[in-house]
Amino acid sequence: MGESGRTCKPVDKRGKLTDEPFDVQVSRDKVLIKFRGRIVRTLTGRDADEIRDAFAAGDEPALQLLVARKTGNFKRGNERR
Repeated sequence: MGESGRTCKPVDKRGKLTDEPFDVQVSRDKVLIKFRGRIVRTLTGRDADEIRDAFAAGDEPALQLLVARKTGNFKRGNERR
């Protein structure tokens, strides 16, 4: 249950983040996020710090959800495999 007493819905219902996870490369001043081998976002500043903290914690599902939120809606449905 959440803090408000309601149950929380699972965010990744279809399991897309477990089937095709993001690749996260952490460097000193930026974070590179790749999907299917291509860089989709380069994060710096506060966003990169949040990713670094989640990466250091070692919780992979939480890291993947955070990265998905930070990348935004880069997929439009016309990606080919």
